[in-house]
Amino acid sequence: MRLLQLNENGECSLVERVGNDIPRYAILSHTWGGDSDEVAFQDLMNGRGKDKPGYCKVRFCTEQAARDGLRFSWIDTCCIDKSSSAELQEAINSMFRWYQNADRCYVYLSDVSRDSSDGDDLGSSRWKPAFRNSRWFRRGWTLQELIAPASVEFFSREKTYLGNKTSMAQTIYEISGIATDALQGTPLSQFSVDDRFMWAEKRKTKREEDEAYCLLGMFDIQMPLLYGEGREKALRRLQKEIKECPGDKALSLSGEQKQTLLDLLKFEQIDVRQMSIKNAHAKTCRWLLRRPKYLDWLDSTKLSDHRGFLWIKGKPGTGKSTLMKFVFANARKTMKDKILISFFFNARGEDLEKSTIGTYRSLLLQLLEQLPALQSVFDTLRLSASSISTGHQWGVESLKLLLEDSILSLGQSSVICFIDALDECEEEQVRDMIQFFERIGELAVSSRIQFRVCFSSRHYPHITIKNGLDLVLEGQEGHTQDITNYLESELKIGQSKIAQQIRSELQEKASGIFMWVVLVVGILNKEHDRGRVHALRRRLQEIPGDLYELFRDILTRDAHDRNELVLCIQWVLFAKEPLSPEQLYFAILSGVEPDTVSMWDAGNITRDVIKRFILDSSKGLTEITTSKLQKVQFIHESVRDFLLKGDGLSNVWPNLRGNLQGQSHERLKQCCLNYIKVDVFAALKIPQSLPKASTPEAADIRKAVDSSFPFLEYATSNVLYHANAAQAGGVPQEHFLKSFSHPQWVRLDNLFEKREVRRHSAGVSLLYLLGERNMPELIGVYSHPISGLEVENERYGCPVFAAMATGSKQAVKALLEGLVQPVEDQYCRGNAHNYYEECNQTKIGRDFTFSKRRTILSYSAEFGYKRIVSLILESDKFNVNLRNQLGQTPLSLAAENGHEAVVKLLLDTGKVNVDSKDQHGRTPLSWAAGNGHEAVVKLLRSNTDLL
Repeated sequence: MRLLQLNENGECSLVERVGNDIPRYAILSHTWGGDSDEVAFQDLMNGRGKDKPGYCKVRFCTEQAARDGLRFSWIDTCCIDKSSSAELQEAINSMFRWYQNADRCYVYLSDVSRDSSDGDDLGSSRWKPAFRNSRWFRRGWTLQELIAPASVEFFSREKTYLGNKTSMAQTIYEISGIATDALQGTPLSQFSVDDRFMWAEKRKTKREEDEAYCLLGMFDIQMPLLYGEGREKALRRLQKEIKECPGDKALSLSGEQKQTLLDLLKFEQIDVRQMSIKNAHAKTCRWLLRRPKYLDWLDSTKLSDHRGFLWIKGKPGTGKSTLMKFVFANARKTMKDKILISFFFNARGEDLEKSTIGTYRSLLLQLLEQLPALQSVFDTLRLSASSISTGHQWGVESLKLLLEDSILSLGQSSVICFIDALDECEEEQVRDMIQFFERIGELAVSSRIQFRVCFSSRHYPHITIKNGLDLVLEGQEGHTQDITNYLESELKIGQSKIAQQIRSELQEKASGIFMWVVLVVGILNKEHDRGRVHALRRRLQEIPGDLYELFRDILTRDAHDRNELVLCIQWVLFAKEPLSPEQLYFAILSGVEPDTVSMWDAGNITRDVIKRFILDSSKGLTEITTSKLQKVQFIHESVRDFLLKGDGLSNVWPNLRGNLQGQSHERLKQCCLNYIKVDVFAALKIPQSLPKASTPEAADIRKAVDSSFPFLEYATSNVLYHANAAQAGGVPQEHFLKSFSHPQWVRLDNLFEKREVRRHSAGVSLLYLLGERNMPELIGVYSHPISGLEVENERYGCPVFAAMATGSKQAVKALLEGLVQPVEDQYCRGNAHNYYEECNQTKIGRDFTFSKRRTILSYSAEFGYKRIVSLILESDKFNVNLRNQLGQTPLSLAAENGHEAVVKLLLDTGKVNVDSKDQHGRTPLSWAAGNGHEAVVKLLRSNTDLL
């Protein structure tokens, strides 16, 4: 391998290294100009090329490498002697490995401009569109240059840093279609052959054969280069090599492993929304089955026209979900020869209920359970037995791959898919899903596979599809007749002439909004049952015709139990997770009558009592789901829209106007505080010393507490969450933090914790808890005598490490902001953002446990946190030569891991023992030399020379 070396005089020279003698190096990725514009191997050998346009790239790469502590670089234009076919052949076959082994890959984008003086807003408007359209993303060779290196950094033509492939993974995926998993280091063997070819599909090369040769490293293939054979022959040779390569053959999973993966696709709320939708009234919805567009959608001879797409659209509350549930149920009865799968989005539910990753998991599970032969698609994941047994983490791209492979492997089977309420999922996710299904539809039609999708959504957001049928509910004769049939059946006011006139007026006023009809029918039936027949027409005239105005009327018509109403609505809106009926009952009670909160007496406060209480408190705008784990939700997503987007809650309680979320979270926090004041230990005679968390005894205690105090676990887990959200909403929490009894809270939290290692000691600081639970707003206003680096007798040692280990990045930033204020030394003049960025890609994870045999300095030196090390050293409270259990000092750990800046900080103290030996007799110098950290070796030797 030939490398560029930047000499002390600023000139570049070529050096040749082979075998294990290859030093750390940087590598350049770029798009070529004309051949005469680039600096070639012969130019460097003959001392020429400085006047060529491409020389600026050579200077950029070598100088940037030097700034990053790297003396050597590799650039394809000048490090390969292309006059030698043998050398060119070796280079192309080795290229992927060379990029993979590079310390850093610099991407020089000659068609993207961003000056270092540009502000963020100005810079974004200038360079981001150009970045997305850069020629670099359309070239064949740059695919492996993007994927192979661990570190890929992007620079503009002004040599201004733009970002790296980790921070820009989503953007790169949107540009290139490359799975973010692949960008973040997942081995290519985990991706199918088709997937890798797809990434290269739209990329071009100067020489047609290179469209195959540039992919050799993507499949770990080596083969002779035969320029002149043409693109098709080169690709056929590559495909033949891939098929014969044992490393890329999918390993066949056992039946047990496939069942494990099927189980991992499942999630608790997988069909909650569909089950909670009321069945269609007996005389409604059947009109759809006769509509020409529905029949055309099912007509196999017309698949090529609409590509299998039918999209039902309607205003909020028109009954789209009820119609979808009906048509899906009807299909299950009448289409026994077809595979039917469905997903109903639920914006009121858990994350998987309102995201496409939940959609793909559900659809794939249903498909593979109904067609077990397709479960062989799991083989393409190339998962190890250990990764399956420990719980494979599903990603969107891998799920899409499996679903696509399954559908395209259907053969003679026919699949019909129903997906409801697209508007209840984040718009960008839906757009991506629509594109995904469009592509599958195209491929299915071309492969003569029977695949159909029926969507339903509101009119907004508008998403265009190339082919498909759409059906708008408003104005459909059948939909209007459905409302007529419903009124005839459910409006129980008799059959008098006046009753018929009321039905007619109600139908006209409804404007096709079924939800409005259902609510008004309930109101009029109630008036009729109270004997107020004479007032029915006047009451109908008083009822607003707009759905939102109807919600407003329901909520404001009387002032009865207004406090309960507002608190009930606040809990359903702002709870961290949906509450069960029992939880919501006691949550409301702890707010409106805190003195009455006690152990649940299920004999007097029955579940039926709780159900009626919630119905009354919400004035009928909430419902209890019919799923196994019952939750309380709004009767329709339009209720949430009205309350949040239509300022509905502010109209019910004007005091909330201007700060709805902040004041709501403050009130919910107070409910939690009131409830956790109950002495559960005395009430249930729980021992002061809790049994181990994982024991049956501990499980029995948790079960008893949950049965007697249903709201206690939520209140304990989320009192800090609501306080943090209240602070974020502008409601000060300083007094709360001063008065909060966190030792009492720790006892309760330990009671509910199922893993012993996650329990806290009685002496844990509140700052540690705030860091571990990611409460940045509370950290920012918490006045405390300790720093985020003070070691405690806890799992992660100190608050900063607790925040890092639990992935609480905002808390890390808040803790470090508190640390940097007094710091003025040469290493710490940067702002808190720099500290946060340094710890953003932390090596500390949940499995990390702080050992009292090691100091915070020892860990920080090992992980390379130079700014934290600087803060620690400035405090002058730590022994810089204290050894860990293996006898390594902080200097030894920093040298072993190549953290040059940390080594320099430690050496600058003048207190470290440079020649200290660990239990294996190794010094910091031997660790650095053995791991190839040349810059650290040089630094240690220069320090020894000075001594």
